[in-house]
Order: sequence, then structure tokens, then C-alpha cells
Amino acid sequence: MAAPGSGGGRACFVLGASGETGRALLRELLARRLFARVTLIGRRRLDLGEETEAAVKVVDFERLSEHAAAFQGHDVGFCCLGTTRAKAGADGFVRVDRDYVAQAAELARAGGCKHFVLQSSRGADPHSHFLYFRVKGEVENLVQAVGFDRCTILRPAVLLCKRQESRPGEWVAQQFLGVVARVFPTAYSVPVESVARAMVASVLQPAEGKVEVLENGTIHKLGKAVPQQGT
Repeated sequence: MAAPGSGGGRACFVLGASGETGRALLRELLARRLFARVTLIGRRRLDLGEETEAAVKVVDFERLSEHAAAFQGHDVGFCCLGTTRAKAGADGFVRVDRDYVAQAAELARAGGCKHFVLQSSRGADPHSHFLYFRVKGEVENLVQAVGFDRCTILRPAVLLCKRQESRPGEWVAQQFLGVVARVFPTAYSVPVESVARAMVASVLQPAEGKVEVLENGTIHKLGKAVPQQGT
């Protein structure tokens, strides 16, 4: 693998760069310059300062098979794609968090992607009675079944971030969890920046198997392990 900071001619894509984890991941990737080419794949162009340094491919997720070219030529795929039931409804949540992600993984594999890094959730379980955890468990299984050379699944707990969109209930929960995190730093939550750094670290470190599942405590450790640019 190319040395950190060199790019090495490698390419990656990011799905879900408009979300909080996706934005943090994009900042990390561009700051560290691990890839010669970074492509953002999404349904619209993003108003991001970092966007000038990344290629942008706009796709229609309802007709994703028509956009196979957007997924071609990438060594690594990072997926932070997701929505909420409150925002999209139950059917919309399933379509985005499971169906879109699974189809994107298939197109990525067909396009030459070797390593797929998926942001899932703590508690993911395809047999759960709760829709959120069941869908997350189902998409984990679907992505694994695609057959990447390497698949890394991250299962963070509650994400700590400053969202651009207003979610009052979530804000209150985050304030509480922010206090709890000072006492139990790895138990119930994790900053999105740590998740982003862990996603990058998972690419840099040697594989421990074809499929790796990183739980919240490991995400915290890997999130601290990635040296800052220039160190």
C-alpha cells in the first residue's frame, strides 16, 4: 500500500458525503491525501468548501443501475449513506439505508472496488424487532454477500455532532450524552470525527479477515490511532 500522504494513484469514492459523518470523512481524506482521486457520489451537488478538491458524480438512486460508470475505477468505497424514519418514513428509510446501499455496493464491486467500508450502527441485527436495527443488520449481510476482497463494517453508538439541520430532540440527547461521554467515553456515544478517522484507519491497517466488524470501543481506539497530517 502506498505511504500515507502519497496518494499512490489509488482512488476512492464516498457515498453520503452530505451527512455529518460523510463530511468529517471527506475532510479527513482530503487533509491526509491518501488517495490520488476522491469521488463524491450523491443525488445532488454539495455546497462544500472541500468539494473543489473532489470529483462529483450526481446520480438518481431510484435508477442507480443507469449510473454504473460513476462507480468504476475505485479501489476503496466509503459508505455513510443513510436517512431517518422521521425524515423519510418507514418505507423511505428502508429504501435508502438498505436498498440504495446494497445496490451501490454491487455496482462498486462490478466497477473494481476491492475494499468497502460501511457505516452501520451498534445493535445491528437482521432479526431485531426494531426496524432501525433490523434494516442495519440486513444491509450488513447484503453488503458482505457482494463478495468484496475486504469489507469493513463500523457499528458506532450514538453519534455526537453539530448537525446543520435542526433536530431538537436529538440535540437534547446529545447534550446529555456529551456529559455522559466525559465519564464513560466509549460506552454510549462517539464523535463523528472519530468514526471518520476510524474509517480511514481501517484502510491503512492490515486486514484481519475478509470481513471486519468494528464495534464502538474499537472505533474510539482507531479514531485516536490515525496520526494527524504531517506527523
